[in-house]
Amino acid sequence: MGDMEPTTTIRSFIEDYIRKQGYTLQYFADISGVNAGTLSAIIKGTRPIAMAQLDLITKGMKLEEGHFYEIYGAECFVESAPHWRRLEPFLQRCAELDKLECIQRVIQQVTDDRSYISELFEMAEGMLERGQKKAARMLYECVAECEKYQHSERLALCQYRIFTLSLGQDQHENLRAAVHFEPYINRLDEERQLDAIKDLANTYSALRYWDKLFALADELGRKAEFIQSFTKKKVDKVNRITAYPLFVYRAYSNLLKANASEWSGKYTEALGYTQKYADIVNIADPSEEDQIYINMFIGWIEANTYLYSLMMGKKEVLPAYVAWIEQNEEELLTALVKIVEAANTYDMNIDHILLKFDSKINTILSDRALREGYNEQIKDDLHSKFLIEFAIYHFNQNRYSDGMQHLVTCLSSAIKINNHTDIIQCVALFERYRSFASKEVEITYRYLMEEVYNYYENKKSHGYIFV
Repeated sequence: MGDMEPTTTIRSFIEDYIRKQGYTLQYFADISGVNAGTLSAIIKGTRPIAMAQLDLITKGMKLEEGHFYEIYGAECFVESAPHWRRLEPFLQRCAELDKLECIQRVIQQVTDDRSYISELFEMAEGMLERGQKKAARMLYECVAECEKYQHSERLALCQYRIFTLSLGQDQHENLRAAVHFEPYINRLDEERQLDAIKDLANTYSALRYWDKLFALADELGRKAEFIQSFTKKKVDKVNRITAYPLFVYRAYSNLLKANASEWSGKYTEALGYTQKYADIVNIADPSEEDQIYINMFIGWIEANTYLYSLMMGKKEVLPAYVAWIEQNEEELLTALVKIVEAANTYDMNIDHILLKFDSKINTILSDRALREGYNEQIKDDLHSKFLIEFAIYHFNQNRYSDGMQHLVTCLSSAIKINNHTDIIQCVALFERYRSFASKEVEITYRYLMEEVYNYYENKKSHGYIFV
């Protein structure tokens, strides 16, 4: 490098530190645990610093872990062609210490050199398993960028991982992620497609795109049946690519179709699909694993049969449904949404049921911290749906101040997950019952509307267009 060498290299830092502290080389070698000969070669520049040595030296200098990573990344990987055996430990340590900018800067350089693509992909898979999601996503995006003109399965797999890692609270972002990922599904391995379609269907379900959900559910069923028709022998859990046994996808496909029919108000059809998955899970000689899923579906069959009957106006199923919920509290939120919705549709008084689940409902009402991920996405949506129906129920029972209170909670929740449909419905309800709003509710409402207004102002100034 000659005279061009920057003065702030790591080795000049080390040299300055040793001099300023008045240490001998041997003394610093003892403190840091790095051999004196190695240390001398590093300072002279005749030997590159290995990751492990860098960590020891940093500790010896009493600096925080990863202090030199930015400079190290620039020196070793940006200014010179990187070697995988040095790059790998560096990326790994950055992921552990959450130094994401360092990863970003280095992998941008590596993208030009395509020779490490498969290593980066494997590394991303490892990070994902260890829960280092943000770092993993960066590597997947890097690999996808390098592979974007290839019709490779690896590209599709990266896009699948990026899709699942992108899902969060913002419904519009989730829709963008889904639309972006969908074209890659058919490039995945046949069996892996089943999980991908299931995940995509769950996302559209949380977004309330019922037609889209139905179409994906149909595709899921067809593909699962096709794969099952040519793998007659039972595949054990270890050698299986899919997350679940094949019959589960066929049953789940009908469960999703029932869901889509139900939300579209077609309850008779929903009952028909329920019967279909009841037949599918009626398996002779199930394995232990099979039995776990069979039991889950049996629970859903019972609950959904009550639920669809209730939505058709058959009030007499309510006591049996409530008894079922008491035994299966994890289904409480879904069930409550439906019971309150039925009460609003058929003008029923369900105060006795609400009283029974009072403490659970209070937990739901406390605008629980929204969480991330798939099922969380569906739960966030249900949470929002419940709050609206609950507010309407109170209005119908002439309990206006309660209704107003629940309405602003709902509005706040809908704004958090960027759910436009619910925001609009809340505003419309608020305007209808505005004369019943207390001063306090009025203030909360104004504050929330300000938040919505600012959000759109920001979008406008950034020139964003919603997908």
